[in-house]
Amino acid sequence: MKVILIDDEPLALAYLEKLLGEIDNLTIMGKYSNPRIALDAIMRDKPDLVFLDIEMPEINGMELAEQIQNDMPEIKIVFITAYDTYAVKAFELNALDYIVKPVKRDRLFDTIRRLPGIDKTKLEPSHSMMVCCFQTLSFCSSDDESYTIDVHWRTFKARELFAFLIQHRNQPVRKDVILDLFWPETDWKKGFPQLYATIYQIRKTLQSINVNISITSSENSYKLDFNDVLLDVDVWEKGMNELPIVTSDTLPKYQKLLNFYIGDYLASDDYLWAEGERERLRGLWLQYVKKVTDYLVFRGDYPEAITLYHRVQALHPYFDDSYFMLMKLYDALGDRPSVEQQYTEYTKMLLDEYGLKPTDQIKTWYDQWKTKNHQI
Repeated sequence: MKVILIDDEPLALAYLEKLLGEIDNLTIMGKYSNPRIALDAIMRDKPDLVFLDIEMPEINGMELAEQIQNDMPEIKIVFITAYDTYAVKAFELNALDYIVKPVKRDRLFDTIRRLPGIDKTKLEPSHSMMVCCFQTLSFCSSDDESYTIDVHWRTFKARELFAFLIQHRNQPVRKDVILDLFWPETDWKKGFPQLYATIYQIRKTLQSINVNISITSSENSYKLDFNDVLLDVDVWEKGMNELPIVTSDTLPKYQKLLNFYIGDYLASDDYLWAEGERERLRGLWLQYVKKVTDYLVFRGDYPEAITLYHRVQALHPYFDDSYFMLMKLYDALGDRPSVEQQYTEYTKMLLDEYGLKPTDQIKTWYDQWKTKNHQI
């Protein structure tokens, strides 16, 4: 079955292509962000199925669907949109389906099951598991991060100890080290029974949600093995390490992985023992942000670079560089009020949090900028 994908959002196109790529007997003939070019391709390649966004520049998806139906009524159309207000009109056009974004794997596969010539045994929900540590400890589907699994932890101690073992995954952790960290005021005679009971609780919790993570015990240590379960931190770091330099072709991959970082490592839990890893991962993320923004500035895409640095500022409001970079970017756009606003917010943040004044570098830049702009 031949398929064409149309959406003016590159990330949405890439994600849809990834999901559909898992399906046998389905060939993606092309993906297009320009609806006019897509229409020419449809008339030329005659696909069996078109996935079509509705809100697009130049040609509305409904208008495009009408043209396709008038010229090639045998083509099946699936609308994928962020809005649910077009559903009635979509089915008046005899659409196969109408899917509201964000697209979920199982919802998409429900649509594909209706098509002839598709092996439906390969479209059953999989929900392979991934443990998530960005922002907070949770469990989700590796196919769809929005599909989260409810977990009941019997005690806060069990949850924290599981997170601690995750940080030391696939390596033995001595039991006396765990006792000293989690039960520092308890003598070992009473502490060991509490440790054993907590490990038992963790195992029972993992069994209750059918997660294939094992905790093996030796005489002196515990070892947590992920087996076939994924960890979001490992997936993210591996993806980033495999990326080539930033280009127009690789930019969507960079942006997708930057968005995958939804918050600092175990930020909501604020475990002190996690601070070193939290700083390491935050530093990596900021390095990749710098790579992407440098490229965006190089090609003159200041608004996109500004959006990314505002995200940095939202996640890390005490990071000096975000204020300084936003001042420079707003200056490049000639947006004087925003430059002044960033400097005001920066000076207030320093004074409120640290009792400090702006650094010489930033103050000198701002004073020179102010002098230059008052002369204009």
